[in-house]
Order: sequence, then structure tokens, then C-alpha cells
Amino acid sequence: MSGPRSTAHRPRARSRPEETRGRFWFTVLTVGVTTLLISWGGFVTSIEAGMAVPDWPRTFGSWNPVNPVENWWQRTPLLAEHGHRILGQVVGFLTLALAGWTYWKDSRRWMRRLALGALALVIVQGVLGGLRVTENSLALAAVHACTAQIFFSLLVAMALFTSRSWLSMPPARSAFSSKQRTLAGLLLVTSVALYGQIVLGALLRHFGRGIGATFAFVHIGGAFLVTGLVVASFVYAEKHFDTCPALRRGAWAMAAAVFVQFALGLAAYLVLLNEMAASLRSALQVGLTAGHLVVGALLMAATVATTLLAVRRARRIPRGGDAAPARSTEAPALDHAKTRVS
Repeated sequence: MSGPRSTAHRPRARSRPEETRGRFWFTVLTVGVTTLLISWGGFVTSIEAGMAVPDWPRTFGSWNPVNPVENWWQRTPLLAEHGHRILGQVVGFLTLALAGWTYWKDSRRWMRRLALGALALVIVQGVLGGLRVTENSLALAAVHACTAQIFFSLLVAMALFTSRSWLSMPPARSAFSSKQRTLAGLLLVTSVALYGQIVLGALLRHFGRGIGATFAFVHIGGAFLVTGLVVASFVYAEKHFDTCPALRRGAWAMAAAVFVQFALGLAAYLVLLNEMAASLRSALQVGLTAGHLVVGALLMAATVATTLLAVRRARRIPRGGDAAPARSTEAPALDHAKTRVS
């Protein structure tokens, strides 16, 4: 029995095809460029340069995406806004390539649909950014910011689905079913609460100068809630899933990101309070705000990825015997699973 048990606990990792490995790294590249795009968008919002270019899809009447205005890169508002547009186009082309690659090469139907969904979402995101300019709408700017986080998390999920951690993840054991479901539920609640924080943050950044008291207090309270949920998820994963390295890595990434995020948010709040009276917008404030935005996106992505890993384990439980008829007890189901392993 020791041989089969050892194999069940420590399965041999399956090698990925070269195509899947290449697509994984291409997705990682797309994620990296999207991270830069999100940080650049935070810079645009922080210096209030969203309307530096008043038309769309052209730029000051020009269709030239590289040099619509002579020496535009020497003017900070134009560098911010038009540079954001250029990065958006790069992300759009990368997503188009990724969607085509996935659709033609991935045998999983749901993965092909996910790739098409990512392509549709990046198109919607581009249109939202354009309408924000043509309509001069702060509401659309906030929606644009919130949609960006969904798109970013979707790209991270696509990278996860082609990673070795996902493809070689061992089947879950029936004895751990309740713990797996508990962790998956805890992570799902954390994801929802975290996205609520992202929405509140977008409202705080886009609607006027300074801080709205109601939004600020709710956002600060939400920060403590999210931090508590992340810490609870981390402790639970460390305590009950020491044999699942992928889940533990995700939990560690969440814990590290949430503490950095909390520190950046606190620092940005204190700097903003100090500079509000003098109506200043220093480089420090801009940097802290943009950093807070980017780390929030990374925290959201890490939470989504860890949630997917936990849900995958929970959904694979029926293979171990939980799919047996209701009249069966857990012990016979577990014996059946051991027989299949041997």
C-alpha cells in the first residue's frame, strides 16, 4: 500500500507540449504589458490628463498613432494620455494574437470561449476609453477602470490554465472535501470583497479632487475587511493544504500583496491629506496612487488565481468517490478511490 499511497500524494508532473509552454509565456508577456497599461492609466488619472486629447479615435484629427503631434512626448499631459492609447493598442494586438492562438490550438472548448471572451472584453474596454473622451464622462472613466481589472484577472487566469501547476495538479482526496470547499468559499468571498474595494477606489480617484468622506470611510473599512479575509485564507491554506504547493504559493502571493497594498493606501491617504490644503499634487502622491492601483490589480489577480486552484481541487473531488449515490457512505467511496489508485 505504501507504493500507491506515495504515488497518489506525489504524482509525477506531466510535461507540457512546446506549443502550450510557448502560449503560457506569451500570455505572461500580455499580462506584463497590461500591468504597464494599468499603471499608466493610474498616472493619467492622478495628473487629471484624461481629456488632454479631446478626440477619439483620432488624436488631434490625426490617424497617425505614433506621432500625431510633433514632440508630443515632451508635454506631460499628452505623454500620459496618448501614451496610454498606444499601450492600449499594443495590448489589443497581443490579445488578438493570443485569442487566435488559443482558438486554433487549445483542445479545451471552454478555454477557446474564454479566449474569445478576452478579445471581446479588450474591444469593449477600448470603446469605453474612447467614449470617456468623446462624452467627457467621469462615470465612463470609472467604469473603464473597473473593467480593466476584470480583463487583467482574465488574462492571469488564462496564464494559469496553461501553466504546469494547473495541468499537473493532483486529484483531491475525499477526506479533504470539506476543507477544500471551505477554502474555495473563503477565497470567493475575498474576491468579491476585493473587487468592491476596487470599485470604491475608482470612485475616489475619478470623481473630483480630494476625498469624499463617505467613500473614504467605506474604503478604509473595506481595506481592513479585505486584509482580514486574505489573512484568514492564508492561514487556512497553510494549515490544511501543505501538500498543495500551488495553493500555498497563491496564498503567499495574496498575503504579500495585501500588506504592500495596505501600506501604499495608508501612505497615499496621509500624503493626500497633507497636500489637500495647499491644493498640491506632488510626484510622491502620484507615485503612491499609481502604485496602490497596480498592487491592487496584482492582489486581485493573485486572489482569482488562488480561488481557481481551490475550485479546481473541489470539483475534482467526485473522481475520488464523492459522486457515488447518496446512500453510500464516505468510507466505501474512499476504499473505491484507493482501489483505483492501486
